Amino acid sequence: MAVELGPWWFGNGAALAAAVLLDVLIGDPVYRAHPVRLIGSLLSALERLLRSVGLDGRGGGITLFVALASIVVAGVTGVVAGARAIAPWCAWLVHAFFVYSFLALGDLLRHVRRVDRAASRGDLAGARVAVAQLVGRDIARMDEAACRRAAIESLAENLTDGFTSPLFWYAIAGLPGLVLFKVVSTMDSMVGYKTPRYLRFGWCGARVDDVMNYVPARLTWLLLAAIASVLPGASGRKALTVGWRQHGVLPGPNSGWSEAAAAGAIQRRIVGPIWNSGALVTDVWIGEPADPPAGTHDDVTRAVVVITATGVVAAAIVVITLMS
Repeated sequence: MAVELGPWWFGNGAALAAAVLLDVLIGDPVYRAHPVRLIGSLLSALERLLRSVGLDGRGGGITLFVALASIVVAGVTGVVAGARAIAPWCAWLVHAFFVYSFLALGDLLRHVRRVDRAASRGDLAGARVAVAQLVGRDIARMDEAACRRAAIESLAENLTDGFTSPLFWYAIAGLPGLVLFKVVSTMDSMVGYKTPRYLRFGWCGARVDDVMNYVPARLTWLLLAAIASVLPGASGRKALTVGWRQHGVLPGPNSGWSEAAAAGAIQRRIVGPIWNSGALVTDVWIGEPADPPAGTHDDVTRAVVVITATGVVAAAIVVITLMS
């Protein structure tokens, strides 16, 4: 692969291939100066500033989006442009580093395996602790099967937001598109709540996140169904039909596509009873009604294979597109 970088705003197939390989093999190291952590810290500082001057409604949320996106996109692309002034290979490395930092499939797979390992050795407490890092719900009522279902659910949901959406925006808008998506995703995760404090202030981040995930979510559904059709023990037909029929069961316009498709693909039902703050939030099941509930080691393994294969193929499509 050529280690040559065109204009800093272009996507680079070799840089993306290196970033995906690093993400899958070693995950995303946790350190204070991680780009996503820095975005989060800047967001918190801007939120405090805006609220201090009375901008705590929708206007404040819109201002937060414009300011945060402008600073972060300009900062990241400026760093790459500065590195290119040193040498093309330096810019390539910095570019690849940022792409790697903004992909999040490898760590998610590791979290899911931790849940499964704990459940497999009968360590219910360990499985609950591990799954609490993936989902925000009461864990005290969850048995091993419920922990595994929650892990599968989180893996399927985050396939879009954490991997295929970043790939999509990188493919069509280069590094600035990827950075902008990550800014929006961070806003949604930090302020996009329907609570009294964030209902209006977080409205902008949540709505822009919906828009940016809209097309990738549906493409992920189709790709996941295609991948499941050629994998042993998986069903492309069910992935397609369950995704189409049940994507609207889950809240939000996007997350249900990959979750419902994954349930169909592994031929198991997921979600089930979810408790939060002592109250039953939902008792909805996603999947073919005749299929059994997910909850075994084999179910997790099948989900990991289907999701990983979908992510790898999506990345390969983008890499080939960028290098052609």
